[in-house]
Amino acid sequence: MTAPAAAEPTTADRRRWARYLVEERAEGLVYQKLAARRTGEEREILLSLADAERRHEQHWLDLLGAEPARLPKAGLRSRTLGWMAGRFGSIFVLALAQSAEARSPYDTEKWATPAMRADEKVHFEVVRGLAARGRRRLSGSFRAAVFGANDGLVSNLALVLGIGATGVSSGFVLFSGIAGLLAGALSMGAGEFVSVRSQRELLAATEANEDAAASAGDLDIDENELALVYRARGMEQEEALRRAHRIVAAARAGVQRTTTGPVRTQGDDHEIVGSDWTAAISSFLLFASGAIIPVLPWIFGLQGTTAVVVALVLVGVALLSTGAMVGILSGGPPLRRALRQLAIGFGAAAITYVLGLVFGVGAV
Repeated sequence: MTAPAAAEPTTADRRRWARYLVEERAEGLVYQKLAARRTGEEREILLSLADAERRHEQHWLDLLGAEPARLPKAGLRSRTLGWMAGRFGSIFVLALAQSAEARSPYDTEKWATPAMRADEKVHFEVVRGLAARGRRRLSGSFRAAVFGANDGLVSNLALVLGIGATGVSSGFVLFSGIAGLLAGALSMGAGEFVSVRSQRELLAATEANEDAAASAGDLDIDENELALVYRARGMEQEEALRRAHRIVAAARAGVQRTTTGPVRTQGDDHEIVGSDWTAAISSFLLFASGAIIPVLPWIFGLQGTTAVVVALVLVGVALLSTGAMVGILSGGPPLRRALRQLAIGFGAAAITYVLGLVFGVGAV
């Protein structure tokens, strides 16, 4: 890489180059740390990204002539990414790195080469691709976690605010919150148990067996009828005939063969569906972890407006956190997702609070 033809660099230019230098170095370190936690193709891709960052780093070193005696600190984002890369799962770091790569300063930097500008755009797509792999692996469990915790937060906040607005005692509000927690968590757990158990039973009822293949040696109409078994499982006609021919030939020769159709086995399907008890317990705990937060002020003895305000603050922080996490993992703006989560949660709570006020006034 060579510097573009330009006027003599200024002191401000050299300071900017030094900042680019430390940022490239920090980004390369992030990819190195992530690579250390991965294997196979993903590790190779991450190491290649680290090599590219070193090329960019060398470009700024060449312009500076040598490494300055004093270098600025890398930005807070880069340092945070470096810290997270060595301690947490790569999906969170990759999602943040994707956002960072999308805001390259080189598009308006006259001292950056066209190749560097192109590299940054390619890096964004590469990181987005790696992050997409992690999102796909995480999507099912992450959706369940967000749904369970958020459901507990919103439903129990709405419950305690609605009950509290009627003017009942703090003890009654606390009892209502605990009852709402248990009712919701048990409902979620029971629903997941029934759902997963039903799906497993459905898979067991539709699972293919090899009784037909075991009786192949007794067939008196050659292999054509046996082929219907495999065609019913989804095989093409030619492939089904070849499979049936092999089974019949082996059976008549006294050779025991086992075969499977093109569909997944029961064990594979059941592994994908998961355990009914695991799903039930996870749903119970996730809902309960969210539902306990709105009740905490009353558990610790707070009353009236003070308890309501503290509950709103605690739930607000939790909603903002889950919303921001969704934004980070989805590659969207975390603040917007956090505010959306907050608005939905507080909107639901506000409706029940108003209803509680109406019924409370009516009771008076």
